[in-house]
Amino acid sequence: MGEISNSTGTEAVAASAMQPEEAGAGEEAESQPLYRIERPVYDEAFISSQLLNRKDNSTTLGQRLAQQLRCSSKRAKAAALTFLPILTWLPSYPVKQYLFSDVVSGLSTGVVQLPQGLAYAMLAAVPPVYGLYSSFYPVLLYTFFGTSRHISVGTFAVISLMIGAVAVREAPDSMFYVLPANGSNVSAVLDVEARDARRVQVAVVLTTLVGIIQLALGLLRFGFVAIYLTEPLVRGFTTAAAVHVVVSQLKYLLGVKTQRFSGPLAAIYSATAVLSHIASTNVPTVIMGLVCIVFLYAVKDLNQRFKKKLPIPIPGEIIVVIVSTGVSYGLSLSEDYKVEVVGKIPTGLLPPTAPEFSLLPSLVTDSFAVAIVGFSMGISLAKTFALKHGYSVDGNQELIALGLCNFISSFFQTFAITCSMSRSLVQESTGGKTQIAGLLASLMVLLVVVAIGFVFQPLPQTALAAIIMVNLLGMFKQFADIPALWRTSKIELAIWLVAFVASVLLGLDYGLLVAISFAILSVIYRTQRPKSAILGHVPGTGLYCDVDEYEEAAEYEGIKIFYSNASVYFVNSDLYVSALKQKTGVDPEALQAARKTQKKVMEKAKSTKNPSLKLCGTDKQQEVSHEVLSYEAAAEAHGNGQLGESGGGRSHSEEAVFLEPAVSAVHSIILDWTPCSFIDSVGAKAIKQVIKEYRAVDVQVVLAGCSRSLLCELDTLQFFSGVVSTSMVFPTIHDAVLRCLRSNPRTAAAPTDEAARRQPALSTEGNSGDLTRKADVGAPSAEP
Repeated sequence: MGEISNSTGTEAVAASAMQPEEAGAGEEAESQPLYRIERPVYDEAFISSQLLNRKDNSTTLGQRLAQQLRCSSKRAKAAALTFLPILTWLPSYPVKQYLFSDVVSGLSTGVVQLPQGLAYAMLAAVPPVYGLYSSFYPVLLYTFFGTSRHISVGTFAVISLMIGAVAVREAPDSMFYVLPANGSNVSAVLDVEARDARRVQVAVVLTTLVGIIQLALGLLRFGFVAIYLTEPLVRGFTTAAAVHVVVSQLKYLLGVKTQRFSGPLAAIYSATAVLSHIASTNVPTVIMGLVCIVFLYAVKDLNQRFKKKLPIPIPGEIIVVIVSTGVSYGLSLSEDYKVEVVGKIPTGLLPPTAPEFSLLPSLVTDSFAVAIVGFSMGISLAKTFALKHGYSVDGNQELIALGLCNFISSFFQTFAITCSMSRSLVQESTGGKTQIAGLLASLMVLLVVVAIGFVFQPLPQTALAAIIMVNLLGMFKQFADIPALWRTSKIELAIWLVAFVASVLLGLDYGLLVAISFAILSVIYRTQRPKSAILGHVPGTGLYCDVDEYEEAAEYEGIKIFYSNASVYFVNSDLYVSALKQKTGVDPEALQAARKTQKKVMEKAKSTKNPSLKLCGTDKQQEVSHEVLSYEAAAEAHGNGQLGESGGGRSHSEEAVFLEPAVSAVHSIILDWTPCSFIDSVGAKAIKQVIKEYRAVDVQVVLAGCSRSLLCELDTLQFFSGVVSTSMVFPTIHDAVLRCLRSNPRTAAAPTDEAARRQPALSTEGNSGDLTRKADVGAPSAEP
């Protein structure tokens, strides 16, 4: 039926007898493998009945369920290893090669994690000690359930800020102003302890709900949800979050007291409030904050410049925490200079308590936003490090791991966590090999919580604000995406800008919702504006390319090959049909109207018996005018021997009627469905109607390049019924072209009964890949 060969023997011998120049050209040509194939023209009816037989899949639904639910020791072991990834690497942990690196990495990461835990608790609107709790429990749990060896989970600025916005919204300061107990005529005072306790409850319940959502999505294998957060969206969103964080830290840096805002325009309100109180700036607070910022920036720059020479990065954050704490304690900054400090840090861990579940209904929407953002941050960094170090991470297991970390830890008074970019870079750059590094970092935080937490009570809040701001410098560098995206993709630039602007103005929760909606709309926009073209054959090859784009591509006479790079479904089916009629230049409705008009004029000419009435039609394809005489005029002209001169001059009494052509110069339209990945019932009905309309004006429409899955969908939709059959579907464009050339009476003579039973053959031969058509197998080939 067909043959494919790779020939290198006899042709090389023939090339050796050539002249030097010819031999060189021949050797260059023969260096390419030859591609020969000769087979009948296939259509789907022939393929499904003669070439392909479906495998017998007689299993019932019950049998498939039983297969999935069948339990064995092997499946139980695989499930345990999947759920607890630590069991796959800990038994074979190479102590000599990995332990020292993990210890160094763990201590380095812990030194960074400690001040960040204290600082990000401020963003979450909870007391600093809860940031330490959130830097211990989740990190400990991730060691057992996580699949990434290099990310450092724990507190993160963006997530902390989202939690803080919810906590402030649910427990605003206005709820906790109370009158003094002595009843004196003084204004109400803010009950800070009651406010903080309520905000902790809100953060804990939100974290519980986030953990449940992530765990449920992981068990349902919904790890793919992160793909809807495209990279430009995430980068625009995190840049906006950095703006929110910096604005929220201005009051701590300047030492002014302002209300904390949440919701739409919160960043603008916060900045306005700080600027309105700028006159009350605490000078010692500003000086210490600026000194910390300059020092931290210099340390980061040194770490970046000499990262290959330094065995471990310089721990700028812990240096700032220790020195500023010592200065604050030694100079009594809190008492003498009114510098805000961290305050009381209780020693030891809190006993587990149940969250206040009565708060759940008002936190559902926020919890989804935090869950999706937290997972997308974690999986993106995990995949980056996995690709760099040559291992794989499981998105679904990462969802389960984060869900368990958040859910279980919430009973110990923590707030939601994800991985931190800065800490992950420290853990990876200091030689961390496995999750042991994260475990050691969490134990270092535990030591501070249990034993020496009280030491950090004099720590100025401005130092923590400086740590937060300097750690966000990397996010502000993402503004460089704008010119890059302007050059590469305007749509992705629009997604970036919408995510940024919406998140800055509307808040992170509503901003994320707007950004995702816009990203989905951009996909719809792209499907609404697919690229369509008319294809032509490139001589000497089997290629079909856009005739408007490539000079070599030439159309077959009477055949239009229509290409569109989108699937056909309810969103764009009308657009597909409109583009088809516009590109091919064949409008069935116009042809039908022309036929009706011509029929009426002919009937009028016959009824009036006006021999001078001439019907003039113009062929738009050939730009030639034709005159059609009425029956009586034609008979009279034939009798006088003047039919050949009917195109001469007209007398003034002749009446001419100009008509649109009622017969199209195009006899076949081929729909290239190679890019089409799916179709729905609306699209199938639209295409079927188009085929019916074109058939009414003697134009056949066939399909080419359908995938097997698309053919199954068409079969399920009962597409192949009525005017459409499987014999109208071809595996390649050239199969369809050959069949259209063979079957059209205007371009080929009608075959005899015996010839009609034969299949036309398709042959590809030689280096040029020239495609030829044969009337039957074994007959000499002829160019179509």
